[in-house]
Amino acid sequence: MRKVFWDNPYQQSLTTIVSQVNGNELLFKETIAYSFSGGQESDKAWINDLPVIDSRKEGNLIYYTLPEGHDLSVGDVVQMTIDWPRRYRLMRLHFAAELVLEIVTQKYHLEKVGAHIAESKARIDFVFPEHISSLFDVILDDYNKIIHADCPIQTGFTDVTTQRRFWKIDGFAEIPCGGTHVKSTKEVGYVTLKRSRSGKGIERIEIRLIDSEFMGTFN
Repeated sequence: MRKVFWDNPYQQSLTTIVSQVNGNELLFKETIAYSFSGGQESDKAWINDLPVIDSRKEGNLIYYTLPEGHDLSVGDVVQMTIDWPRRYRLMRLHFAAELVLEIVTQKYHLEKVGAHIAESKARIDFVFPEHISSLFDVILDDYNKIIHADCPIQTGFTDVTTQRRFWKIDGFAEIPCGGTHVKSTKEVGYVTLKRSRSGKGIERIEIRLIDSEFMGTFN
């Protein structure tokens, strides 16, 4: 299965072929619809005019659940589309969270114990005995410098067979990650940070885009 969301995360529609049908669960030759992984939520997607109800990963494959009576068969040519505004917010928040996580890891060596990226905000949980908001000025200063520098975000495979992926910013970090990514740090944009205490000894950073409705035009 070719995952076009890695080759071109800006692609919003795709003509593909049904390669397997098991009741309401279908497999396609190619896909642009990301399935929940690494804390990043799944895309909202449609096959022709049918909504994708759910998806799951099995090995290197992604299976999509469609409604009852979808009437699709192996070999059918279909049109897959995604909710692009949602995807774009997820891409930007995902990388904003990646940057915050890497800055915290490099400067403070805190243990991450959870993360989630939704379209309205991202959050990362750390083991930390104090108020994590005390670190925000330093974190945001470093974060804003990276955004302002408009660094290219490189992505690729570290292992094609197992489909292990990475993102990289020269001079900053190279991190294993199979999510979807924008092209540069300027495109990610600036953020606000908020502290939320999620449990004893666990501190949560909530991340929101300042211009969450920003939309770019890309070829």
